[in-house]
Amino acid sequence: MPDKKNISSPLELYAAAISGTERVLCDELRELGFSSVRLNRGGVPFRGTWEDGWRACLQSRIAARIQALMLRFPAPNQDALYKGVQQVDWTPYITHETTISVSAVCIGSAINHSGFAALKVKDAIVDQIRDENGERPSVDKEDADVKIFLYVANNKAAVYLDMSGSALHKRGYRSQTGEAPLKENLAAAMLRIAEWDRETPLLDPMCGSGTIAIEAAQWAANIAPGLARDRFGFERWANFDSEDEQAMRELRGKLRGEVSGQTPKITASDIDGEILEIAKRNARAAGVKLAFKQRAVADLQSSGQRTFIVTNPPYGTRLETDADTCRGIMAAFSRLHGTRLAILGGSPDYERTMSKKPKFKVKIPNGDIKCDLLVYEIK
Repeated sequence: MPDKKNISSPLELYAAAISGTERVLCDELRELGFSSVRLNRGGVPFRGTWEDGWRACLQSRIAARIQALMLRFPAPNQDALYKGVQQVDWTPYITHETTISVSAVCIGSAINHSGFAALKVKDAIVDQIRDENGERPSVDKEDADVKIFLYVANNKAAVYLDMSGSALHKRGYRSQTGEAPLKENLAAAMLRIAEWDRETPLLDPMCGSGTIAIEAAQWAANIAPGLARDRFGFERWANFDSEDEQAMRELRGKLRGEVSGQTPKITASDIDGEILEIAKRNARAAGVKLAFKQRAVADLQSSGQRTFIVTNPPYGTRLETDADTCRGIMAAFSRLHGTRLAILGGSPDYERTMSKKPKFKVKIPNGDIKCDLLVYEIK
């Protein structure tokens, strides 16, 4: 089991991912210098220290959460699950004044009800704290100080501490969004999957609240995505003391010092002037400079230079579209010679109405909508 009082003690960490983004998350973590990074379905395990976990929360643009493995153990029944969870010393993280929440996933095991499993883990933890000081911590399903995650597969359990707190896509710069906002970590993953090099000019012609363009600018300028967050989950643990606070301040300062501020031309455009104003406010809050232009996709013209277009067009139940709309959008893009186009197609009509086949495509859900990220080379 990991030793929390030593922020340099080794442990196994896990970066949870949106389905379809695992490969680029793996690439990102390796690029950031983390060790023993392994590609895995649903997320990416890697090894490091508690301080590495802090850094991953601050620096990963693609991870949904960063979790620390506390223990693996056999869990063929509820008693084994309860006893296994009690093997972990929870007192460094949780007191009777701390609020907790537990979530669980159960696959192919005798314990097959996630709600029941989460309740059993909660009982094991609060009973340990009560036995220690006579009082039990409270459960807070909305905003707990300490979040615990249980994964049970083939009668084997793994218990994790969530280091993130609120989901990592919540960067802190979006005060307002459009009708169907794109999660920030999904936007960041789209940019990597499209193989944008952070030097070629980039355009999002249906920018909405500006998420893709802002993520591109922050990535190009090396602005760590977690710098605008007030605090992470690990900063609410019982043993996050003044020395840890100082170490975290120093880490944030180091990352601020690595900001380059240099970006290629990144343009956010949209036909809706009101939504463009929201995008402008979000860009200011994110500390990036973008070019903005109000125009329809049909009015796009080739710039005569190599350009990337990465965009999330209308589709689905909140922003309905039809085959004619998709055909018009794809026809406009097909005229932009010298462009690498990455479009998140939540409707099959986007691929169906394009005159050429994509260079490649990746299945990625946008919330509860099944999508394909379609990547084209328009010559």
